[in-house]
Amino acid sequence: MRGVERLLALSTVWLVAASTVGAAQGRDTAVTIVRPPLATVVYDRQGGLLAEIGPQARSWVRIIDLPPHLGQAFVATEDRRFYQHDGVDVIGVVGAIRDNLLRGFGSRGASTITQQLVGTMFPDIVDRREITISRKLREAELARALERRHTKAEILEAYLNYINFGHGWYGIEAAARHYFGKPAAELTLAQTATLAALPKSPVDYDPRAHPDRALQRRNVVLRLMRSQRYITEAQLRAAMLQPLRVVPDDGFSVRAPYVVEWVRQWLVDRYGLSTVNSGGLTVMTTIDPALQEAANRALALGLAQVESMPGYRWPRYGTPQARPGTARTPYLQGLLVALDPRSGDVLALIGGRDFRDSEFDRAAQGSRQAGSAFKPFVYATALAQGVLPTTTISDAPLSLPKGDGTRWTPENADGSWSGPVTLRTALSRSINIPTIRLALGIGLDSVIATARRLGLTTEIPPFAATAIGAADVRPLELIGAYGAFATLGAYAPPRIVTLVQDAAGLPIYEAPPPSPVQVLDSRIAFQMVNILQDVVNRGTGTAARRAGLPDNLAPAGKTGTTNDNADVWFVGFTPNLVAGVWLGFDRPQTIARGAFGGTLAAPIWSLFAREAYRHLPVPDPWQPPPGLVAVRVRRSDGALAPNDSTDASYTEYFLEGTEPSARAIAQRLLRRFRW
Repeated sequence: MRGVERLLALSTVWLVAASTVGAAQGRDTAVTIVRPPLATVVYDRQGGLLAEIGPQARSWVRIIDLPPHLGQAFVATEDRRFYQHDGVDVIGVVGAIRDNLLRGFGSRGASTITQQLVGTMFPDIVDRREITISRKLREAELARALERRHTKAEILEAYLNYINFGHGWYGIEAAARHYFGKPAAELTLAQTATLAALPKSPVDYDPRAHPDRALQRRNVVLRLMRSQRYITEAQLRAAMLQPLRVVPDDGFSVRAPYVVEWVRQWLVDRYGLSTVNSGGLTVMTTIDPALQEAANRALALGLAQVESMPGYRWPRYGTPQARPGTARTPYLQGLLVALDPRSGDVLALIGGRDFRDSEFDRAAQGSRQAGSAFKPFVYATALAQGVLPTTTISDAPLSLPKGDGTRWTPENADGSWSGPVTLRTALSRSINIPTIRLALGIGLDSVIATARRLGLTTEIPPFAATAIGAADVRPLELIGAYGAFATLGAYAPPRIVTLVQDAAGLPIYEAPPPSPVQVLDSRIAFQMVNILQDVVNRGTGTAARRAGLPDNLAPAGKTGTTNDNADVWFVGFTPNLVAGVWLGFDRPQTIARGAFGGTLAAPIWSLFAREAYRHLPVPDPWQPPPGLVAVRVRRSDGALAPNDSTDASYTEYFLEGTEPSARAIAQRLLRRFRW
């Protein structure tokens, strides 16, 4: 009987409160609709959801932008006399008293939409977890005051934007995005009814966790809408026949946590943390969801394959031994960046293996030695200075003085010597000694200047070892620099944000149209592309040509490996895509014996490119720009060759006026480079 007595006492007070008109007149000015914190919503280039940044996933939507059936579904379910009462439904209170007496205490409540709203807006004043008479009185007082200050439409709009739909998703817009992958304005009647079922219990009627329960409750909502004449019998039948389908992955187009963190930091730098966390910004990015997903799969699979190599002895990702103690993880890391070289748009970015273990973005924030991936800057500089692709350079032991009185004796990766080799051969086979000789001959300052024009900003010391990649570079910048080769000389800096709008939908940032700067002579860039295609076709990067790439795709690229096999790279490109892969440990150490960019990183690039070109158009091949002359030469020494198609000869491209003749070749062979 105690429960019944308590209910009778509560109901008596309730009726008194419900019949007391104007009790809160003096406090009306303090009761108004308060906008909650609104998340920053980040989208990919196709309008798919990437993330919501802020303490609550919530966006505000105006009721006039919503279909009528959306508000009607919540009114029919939560407060059928919403348009008749003044904030407190006296008839509903009486019905609740009756039902609770007959069916047991707690079987039915009587809170109106307005009361639910004030309880949500003012939790410090009205704690809806508190089951007391005083709480109900405060709630009723505030509800009536709110009704005197705002229209029913304003109250319903606020209610729809405040409701908790589970999973940390607040408001009808966020719920529509995460359950059905669309804005609330596009919800069907059946989808609306599914969401209108959730305020009763976001857990019990979660359409992901309990689809059968959610379907039954959805149909109850539809019948309530029919009984209150919001929909016709035909609409009811059609909606009840609709299957309950929610979008996969909580409505996210692709998982890209390092992208989101880069965007978040970019926004905070411009607009401040408070605006980013609660200002309701909308952000459009350059990310292509299909390419980001391809990058996710390729890098994860490639790293797992490396860890499964015989003799691999480091902690493997996902094992107890690999649990990180700091931001530096003990397991093998990797990154992958893909961009459009024509605009600089970053199409995919992975800054590490697991964002939960380490939020440090190795692509945009980190720096590592580039190894042989730096060599193209040396060779591009040489070609620009008039060195011919067929120029021969000595690959023989070299010893150079160091500043401390000792000497540096560099070696080739395989420990062997090849004697005189052409510039093309030296780059395609990534031979160290000719590269060092070449860099010293043309001037390290000139090489560094080329790297700067192509977007590298980190310190590059003018030491001989820099020529073979001893300097630290930022991976995003290194990969972006190859875009100048892909476009035949035009460089566009990497970018990821194209548009930012405020909570009212007004643009506060619009990225200017891409305006690539010509940083290389197009003829020199084409010569570099042609040589770097040899890297893929017959040099150190042949693993990038794995089966599965389109037959008419002719990529170019460069491998990179640092001392002790601690960093491995492959940067590959086509006219419409540049992508780079790096593998290594946060604390540099040997990955494995025989670990090279061509054996570990290039296959990952191939996996990614194969998937990417299921979505991208295969571009037309590069064409030599005016001012280049094609000449058939011998592969062994660059001498003129018969015009045949044997593997012993190939077509080389020369700047007009520098193309070889029989006499010129003989003279040049007498004065080979002897640096």
